[in-house]
Amino acid sequence: MTTRTDIPSTTTEADFRSTFRQFAAGVVVITADAGAGPVGFTATSLASVSLRPPLVSFALSTTASSWPTIAETGGIVINFLDATQHWIATQFATSGIDRFAAPVSWFRLGTGEPVLDGTPGHLRGEVEHRHTVGDHQLVIARVTHTAVNPHAPLVYHDGSYGTVRRH
Repeated sequence: MTTRTDIPSTTTEADFRSTFRQFAAGVVVITADAGAGPVGFTATSLASVSLRPPLVSFALSTTASSWPTIAETGGIVINFLDATQHWIATQFATSGIDRFAAPVSWFRLGTGEPVLDGTPGHLRGEVEHRHTVGDHQLVIARVTHTAVNPHAPLVYHDGSYGTVRRH
């Protein structure tokens, strides 16, 4: 085995951010309500973790306005967005506004969590774990309900929204 000496031993925040701008990621909006009203945020960190049991994960900064609700809630909804819904992603990524205001339309599941109306689908999950990881919390949720239709997904790459094509 050879040792590479051209790999830097430290990575700056700018280097890290620049690297991940080149990694396309699916875009979802995660919503919840711990009793004080609905919250939601745009996320690109969604990942499947386990099939048995069905687990997903996402990360959220502890300084995010949605964090206090996610820290308390038992249930979350992951709303999938299609290629035409970049405006929803933008609205839920904007600080200091009512993210659930028109033109966003939403409803509640029987369990109380808010769901964005008109999206191609969603997952409902029960939060099982929250782990401090750097300046974020890694949230693990057990999926209890799925309702997702085929769609052209919204993705985020190099600072802008797009989609993928089937070949």
